[in-house]
Amino acid sequence: MAKKYLALGTLLLAACGQPNYDPRGMKHEETLLSVSATGQTDTRPDRAEFQAGANTWSKDAPSANAANRQMIAKIVAALNGAGIADKDIQTRSLTVQRLDWGDRKGQYQAGNIINVTVREVDRAAAAVDAATRAGANIMSGPDLRLSDPEKAANSAYAAAYKAARSRAQTYADAAGMKVARVLSIRDAGGTQGNRHLPGAVPVAPPPVAVEQSAANGSMARLMPGETESSVAIQVDFALVPKESS
Repeated sequence: MAKKYLALGTLLLAACGQPNYDPRGMKHEETLLSVSATGQTDTRPDRAEFQAGANTWSKDAPSANAANRQMIAKIVAALNGAGIADKDIQTRSLTVQRLDWGDRKGQYQAGNIINVTVREVDRAAAAVDAATRAGANIMSGPDLRLSDPEKAANSAYAAAYKAARSRAQTYADAAGMKVARVLSIRDAGGTQGNRHLPGAVPVAPPPVAVEQSAANGSMARLMPGETESSVAIQVDFALVPKESS
């Protein structure tokens, strides 16, 4: 029995001599420094999206629908003429309904909205003009976008890490220490224009009906400007005294 107590006592003493477990992998001589930093980058949008469509009315549903098909065909032909390929035109919604209110009570309204992608942002204004001149009486957009949003976001993350590393060095110098290594990097996400990062799918704004007389005018000059990508990160560094190897 005495031997068992002696063995147990030896194990307890050995455990007491071991350093406390740290899930970050910190060593006894290291000091933890947690730094938060942000990074930004500005990128010129290189594509645009907008929605165009038409509402038509008639005494019955088939007539309203037929008139709508003709109107949309005319709008699509105008977009093709402005350099928009069929692959960049997608049906967004189709509706046919009987009106039970207003001046058109008892008639049928057919609606068709298409989503248009313009792969050269400088051609977006001409594409919108083409759609409205062809008779579109529903318009929304254009929404300016980046064709490679991940590339812009990555530039912002690189800037954020550079800022975090610089801040860590400032702390270390002030404390008479040096940065030994990076323990962890946590991504806090951010924004890109009016979109969340990472990975949120934006909801397109609802289409807005415009008066035909206003739609026939030329669109104001499109000014793409720049889209800001802004992100935040948190980095844990291990600091050691300067005399440590």
